Amino acid sequence: MRGYFAIGAERISKPRNLGALMRTGHAFGASFVFSINAARDIKEAHSADTSKSDAQIPFYQWDTIDDMQLPRGCQLVGIELTDDAVMLPTFRHPPQAAYILGPEKGNLSPEIMARCAHVVKIPTKFCINVSLAGALVMYDRHLSMGSHAPRPIMPGGPDAPRRKHVPGPDRQ
Repeated sequence: MRGYFAIGAERISKPRNLGALMRTGHAFGASFVFSINAARDIKEAHSADTSKSDAQIPFYQWDTIDDMQLPRGCQLVGIELTDDAVMLPTFRHPPQAAYILGPEKGNLSPEIMARCAHVVKIPTKFCINVSLAGALVMYDRHLSMGSHAPRPIMPGGPDAPRRKHVPGPDRQ
């Protein structure tokens, strides 16, 4: 899979939820994990992050949105239940993306929403746990951008060969 992604949260108040998000990001191959104005107790986050992901991939902890520095070309993608957000199953993930989720009992701040290149919503009736929401977004990215065989028409299905990579033209 080409490109990279990061996963993070704003104003998350429960360190264990941050830890679970960090562990899931590590499992899905995130290039880095981040938080903005989040709980600071990384040791408590480790109780839910048994892989100690911050020792495996970079973890950035920014105090404010103005402190956040994403790599050039990286698009910020907000995950939020708004009327105008794109439904996750129909969203085309950017090759370079940083996904950001809001706090457990609240929404992404207006400052974050203003910085987002895209806002996506998970098709649920109400908000779900922040680490579960992050896992669904990363799984959807993995499915839509991976080189997996197409799903079979019938339930179950045989092991089909993976799609072969077709290189594009050389860049000058």
